[in-house]
Amino acid sequence: MMLIPTHHFRDIERKPEYLQPEKCVPPPHPGPVGTMWFIRDGCGIACAIVTWFLVLYAEFVVLFVMLIPSRDYVYSVINGIVFNLLAFLALASHCRAMLTDPGAVPKGNATKEFIESLQLKPGQVVYKCPKCCSIKPDRAHHCSVCKRCIRKMDHHCPWVNNCVGENNQKYFVLFTMYIALISLHALIMVGFHFLHCFEEDWTNQQQAYRLPREGTAEARTSLHEIKQPLKSSTECSSFSPPTTVILLILLCFEGLLFLIFTSVMFGTQVHSICTDETGIERLKRKHQPRERRASWKSVKETFGGDFSPNWFNPFSRPCDPEPLSDRDWVRQVASLSDMDNTETTEEQSEERKDEDSVEVIDE
Repeated sequence: MMLIPTHHFRDIERKPEYLQPEKCVPPPHPGPVGTMWFIRDGCGIACAIVTWFLVLYAEFVVLFVMLIPSRDYVYSVINGIVFNLLAFLALASHCRAMLTDPGAVPKGNATKEFIESLQLKPGQVVYKCPKCCSIKPDRAHHCSVCKRCIRKMDHHCPWVNNCVGENNQKYFVLFTMYIALISLHALIMVGFHFLHCFEEDWTNQQQAYRLPREGTAEARTSLHEIKQPLKSSTECSSFSPPTTVILLILLCFEGLLFLIFTSVMFGTQVHSICTDETGIERLKRKHQPRERRASWKSVKETFGGDFSPNWFNPFSRPCDPEPLSDRDWVRQVASLSDMDNTETTEEQSEERKDEDSVEVIDE
């Protein structure tokens, strides 16, 4: 139960008519177990498609430009397995983060009957979201894109086309981590590829592309003389030098950009988990003080129990949140005496003492 700062009290409505029950349709029956969660947002869908395209582009360049033409079989196999495994885990984490319910509050439960069933006592209030007509539990915030109130909402990420909340934060952390790792791995392989191929093999390959255009007997003789070196040069890249350079430069730019971006996001999310404070709560820290859980307990709840390989597995679920009870919907005011000192009329003070009144905060 959360203590409400006293400066919010002037926004409290205490009349049952404020609930406007005719505008709050009772929540629908819960769907079948395993129902897929998907946000129909054009921008988010486009960003998700771009994310997959960029990962598949990196996969194409790494495999067909650097690894398959390589003369070092062991180098190609080891790096190919590592890169493909990380890419698979990154895309799997992306799907789980995108298709998992982040912790949506039941929509339309702010009915008069439900509020009355909570049996609020003097000094207790509930938050009502006027946008989705829901009673908001502690640490829930409304997302204008998902059009729902989300428990422990950190932010809405268009790259996963979903909110990052209580149920999918683990998958989002894994997604940023694996994208950062494959970006770093790709940059290292590009560096080795340039050092290994650029000076020797590509110089011979450029000569081979120029010689047939001359059309002379001397040129054909020269082409025959460098035929053997060309076999090794084509093994270094199956594309022409200009095409290879362009593909590698684009991969370098993509890898560097996403390495920086996802590393920052990964660090931010780990910090939020360890401090038990979401991004939204960090912005409202001065206005909504609250108690925090221990760092290790917060980490275990996010990743699913004690440390194990399942922490890094996007197919394992985090700890299931406890079902919301009546106590979770209700919040306790900081002090009834402070409440009396706020800017209220004598009539409002009398209403506050009435146990039958309903105190609702419109957020």
